[in-house]
Amino acid sequence: MNQGQTTQFSLPFPVCPSTIVMGIKYNMAIGLNKGHRTIPLKAGRKNRPTRRRGALTKHARFVRDLVREITGFAPYERRMQELLRIQKDKRALKFAKRRLGSHIRAKRKREEMQAVLQKMRKAQKEQK
Repeated sequence: MNQGQTTQFSLPFPVCPSTIVMGIKYNMAIGLNKGHRTIPLKAGRKNRPTRRRGALTKHARFVRDLVREITGFAPYERRMQELLRIQKDKRALKFAKRRLGSHIRAKRKREEMQAVLQKMRKAQKEQK
């Protein structure tokens, strides 16, 4: 080989240019280049079905909204709304925690009730 001449080599699989920069892995058990040849994924992996657990579908959201519209709020939810109206957020959280059994559920319920109150205020503002 002459000085300044680079060698061209071909791999038996398609390679991204960034792979060559990282260094080629050989099927060796020792050394810096030990391991299997790897190629980066072009696109990220698809989400597994369990990742969407808990996310509402359009139909489920519609049904829940319909039921909420017909039945209204439970008595404890109405009390929470009253506490939130008078800026007693911490008291509302404690109250919800006692009724719902866990801190995370209580926080979620408090956020839900605050969103409901904001919608009510917005509707009243638009009426005027």
